[in-house]
Amino acid sequence: MNAKNASAKKSASQAVVTFVDTPNKRSFEFPIIKGTIGPDVIDVRKLYAETGYFTYDPGYTSTGSCESQITYIDGDEGILLYRGYPIEDLAEHSTFMDVCYLLLYGELPTQEQHAKFEHDITYHTMLNEQINYFFRGFRRDSHPMAIMCGVVGALSAFYHDSTDITNPRHRMVASYRLIAKMPTIAAMAYKYSQGQPFIYPRNDLGFSENFLHMMFATPCETYDINPVLSQAMRRIFILHADHEQNASTSTVRLAGSSGANPYACIAAGIASLWGPAHGGANEAVLNMLGEIGSTNRIKEYVDKAKDPKDAFRLMGFGHRVYKSYDPRAKVLQAECHKVLKELGITDEPLLDLAMELEQIALSEPYFIEKKLYPNVDFYSGIILRAMGVPTSMFTALFALARTVGWVAQWNEMIEDPTQKIGRPRQLFTGEPERKYVPLDRRK
Repeated sequence: MNAKNASAKKSASQAVVTFVDTPNKRSFEFPIIKGTIGPDVIDVRKLYAETGYFTYDPGYTSTGSCESQITYIDGDEGILLYRGYPIEDLAEHSTFMDVCYLLLYGELPTQEQHAKFEHDITYHTMLNEQINYFFRGFRRDSHPMAIMCGVVGALSAFYHDSTDITNPRHRMVASYRLIAKMPTIAAMAYKYSQGQPFIYPRNDLGFSENFLHMMFATPCETYDINPVLSQAMRRIFILHADHEQNASTSTVRLAGSSGANPYACIAAGIASLWGPAHGGANEAVLNMLGEIGSTNRIKEYVDKAKDPKDAFRLMGFGHRVYKSYDPRAKVLQAECHKVLKELGITDEPLLDLAMELEQIALSEPYFIEKKLYPNVDFYSGIILRAMGVPTSMFTALFALARTVGWVAQWNEMIEDPTQKIGRPRQLFTGEPERKYVPLDRRK
């Protein structure tokens, strides 16, 4: 196929693109589908049947794998919309429950809908008591994400009444349970690693406040919830709730396309999110700061980052999608400084190092020219560190927040009549068919 001979044209009914197969003197037309905003897409569903060709797109960076109405990103302009609402407005004015309802149902809730939804989520936060024993099978030093993968995957063994994906009520109940129980599971993973008793959820607390309570309270004393910290946690949750067809969301959709139960699909998403190139990036930021160690060594590491021959990379700067400032980072930048001020942190070496690195990234021409702005992982890592959340829990909090996005995307996929089981194709470059040689004749 000769891509240079591709040309777009419009008919009276629809736009099409013509691909010319020059060697075989053939041409084919494929329709162009328009979205409400964003790039149009070429519908290649019949490409193989009509031409005998597949497309080749490692990482699917130029491939639309689904139709969705949930989240829209314009990386060049630094725009992130949930159901059409700018992320900055939602982070400033909404509760996390508002955003959850919006992602699931497409509209912000009325007061009555909000009250019922919050009630229903709150009263699903408890775990089946037998699940507590499940934690004991893990080593104390297990990574929280390993624990969450196992426990979430096991939920289908405890909640048989919500695994029929063809039943809309089952899907709703499973969605609510996952959103509600993920903070409990994450907090229990932390408590288990610390050798502390589990703290049960409280129905009189909001979503973010309840999570902080389960993380930091003990049977010996209550945890006084600081409103500045709970607001920061609320915004972190909102900003991480969904992010279009990223690796973990695509994983959830791909697993779900086979008809797997929702708990297995979300466990698969957690496993994908764990990677340092995805959800593990905020944990990698703190590890990087630890490696640099001192503000005296910043120049050395900035020079290493500039050197194309050096494998070192500054974590928390730049983004695969955003080619301007990550809109989530703008929100958390202000939140970060509020948290540090509230906690009176002025002499924490790693945080001092992070703040100086931030100023260099915002002012030095190298970073500006390459658009390596501090991203959401940079600021969320600093905030969580300041709040006393251990580095190993950073990605677990990301999974907690992203669960609602995964669930919304999974539901949308199940209800899409055009959805098929995922089956990517390949460009095979191995050996062609060969004749088998018996063992005694091989040389």
